Formats: sequence, C-alpha cells, structure tokens
Amino acid sequence: MTRAAARAKAPTVADVAREANVSKAQAARALGGYGAVSDEVATRVTDAASRLGYRPNELARSMNTGRSNTLGVIVGDIENPHFGLALRGISDVARQAGYHVILSNSDEQVDIEQEAVRVMLDKRVDGIIVAPCSSAAGDNPHLAQILADGCALTLFDRGVYDLDVEVIGVDFTPAAQEATQQLLELGHRRIAYVTSMQCEGGYQQPEDLGLTPVAQRVAGMERAFLQAGVTFLPEMIKTDAIDDAAIGKIVAQLFENGPPPSAIVASDSLIAQSLMREFALRGLRIPQDLSFVMYDNFPWTEIVSPPLSVIEQPVYEMGREAARRVISQIRGDDAGSQPTFTPRFIRRGSVGPVSTAGDTAR
Repeated sequence: MTRAAARAKAPTVADVAREANVSKAQAARALGGYGAVSDEVATRVTDAASRLGYRPNELARSMNTGRSNTLGVIVGDIENPHFGLALRGISDVARQAGYHVILSNSDEQVDIEQEAVRVMLDKRVDGIIVAPCSSAAGDNPHLAQILADGCALTLFDRGVYDLDVEVIGVDFTPAAQEATQQLLELGHRRIAYVTSMQCEGGYQQPEDLGLTPVAQRVAGMERAFLQAGVTFLPEMIKTDAIDDAAIGKIVAQLFENGPPPSAIVASDSLIAQSLMREFALRGLRIPQDLSFVMYDNFPWTEIVSPPLSVIEQPVYEMGREAARRVISQIRGDDAGSQPTFTPRFIRRGSVGPVSTAGDTAR
C-alpha cells in the first residue's frame, strides 16, 4: 500500500461516529472537547476512536474551540545553552499543563523574528514567549500584533520600550557590581566585557544596549568603578561577538592595540569557550596572566582547569515561570505576583590578583 493510499484510508469523524453508533455531530463534539455530550456517548466515541486509530485534525479542532493547546517560543540562539535550559523549563510546565511547544530561532535578527511571529499566529498558537532581538519600539510592531490578535505574550530576558508586557528576567546590576568590585580589589583596572549584543558605532553608555541583561551588567561594572574611584573605560566593552571570527578580532584588538586587559568577562558560555580557545592560542594562562569570569553556570565550568568563576542565574526556573504565566494569561487566571530571580557571583580558580609581570609580557 502506498503512503497516499494509507492516508486516504485514515479514519474520519464519520467513521468514528458509525463505529460508536452516534451522530457525526455527537462524535465531533466528543472528539473536539466542545459542546455537551453525555458521559455514555463520550465513552463510546473515545473507545471507537481508539479501535480505529483515529487521529484528530488539530487545526480543525482549534478553529472549533478557539484553542490549539500550543505555545510558541522564539529565542535568539538555540545553540546557546542558556536558551536550551530555559526551553527545558518552558517545556516541562507546558507538557504538565497539556500544551505543546513550537520553537523558532531568530538568530538575533529582527526580520527573522517577525517571520517567526507571523508563522506562529497563522498556526493559531495560544501564547508566545519571546526573547526579543531589539528593545526599540520601532522594531517591534510584530510583538504588538500578537496582543492585537488576542494571543498571550510574555517576554523572556529582555524588555521592549513602550510595550506593556511582563518580562521574566533578573536584575544583574548587583551581581555584576560584586564581581567587578572583587576584580578591582585584586588590582585589576583594565576589565573587558565581551558580548554578542550588536551596538552600532560601539558602546558608549548602558542605554546603548536597550532593556537587556547586558545593559544591567555593564551598569553594574560602571557602578563598581565609580565607588572604587577608578576611571571606567567604555572602550573595554566589546560588542558584536557574534561568532568565532568576530571574537578572534576582538581578542586581537584587546591584546595588540595598546595596554591589554588583565581580566575579561564573557557574556555567555559560547563566547567563553571561544575566548578560552583564543587565550590558549596566545599562551595566556588563567588566572596567572588573565582573570576570567563567565555568565551562566554549567557543570563543565567546575571541571575545567582552573574552574571558572561565574555569575549564576536560575535559568530553568525562569523558563518555568515564563510558561506558567503565559498559560495563566491564556486561561484568564491570576498568575499572582512575579517572583524575584536573583543571580549570584561564584568565585572559583579563574580569578586571581593582577600580574604586572603578565601585563608586561603581553
């Protein structure tokens, strides 16, 4: 039998109705979960559907019920373990609540994110969780359209100007300040921060980075410098670290154009791994020649040599909360007060005193 023939013989609602000896309308209501049918009819229809191997038409059911029991999730980079862990939290809660998840990767490009939103709305998802590429109001009419279409929306990690929507995230300012303060106390003055955030013309002030965790982190660094009475150097904030080649150029700029940094902070684990490769190629030892800190905490950070100092955040729990709150919106339930998620600096062996000898050698 060909696949086409097999599809043609797939049981229909009418087949289930005949098998259960009920009307087609009764079978449709029982299978679709809408309208009223007796318990006896519902049981007969369910049993008949099981015997025939009937599979419901989800699109048709969503048109009848107004619900698809599906959530859309759009993240910037599915290769980034940060988003992978968040997605695990989202998926766990969604599954427990009877929802399926459709995932899309925006590659941190607004036009790709716009298309992903369009597709998800066409598929009639009940709610969407987005880590938006841009905070600019002018870049996000597609997010406003989600709300205009009556679809639930929750933002993850990043906010958007002039869009009154809940954002599930943390305030990194205190943790970033603490990590920077400890580096300053160890004698570090040239502390670089490397991020994939795009910043046209280079970084000048935290506002250049929008409503993002990166803006909070840089603001925390600046606050630590200010309190220590040390001049903060905006040129040490390196943006656009989008791939290995870009990170290689950034490292070259840091170590070949003037005094090098004595400490570097990586904005995520992918950037950290690429930076560590560059350090190894240059023969730089951590922490003897260079102190190193990474955002996000994964098991591998404790087993490398030396173990990496990290700023940890409860990503999995944040994903769970994002799903819980968007499902509450869908169902019209009160989600309650949003919990506070707190990051923390965990100092390990990758941070040490500044080495003046190392500065001269580099």
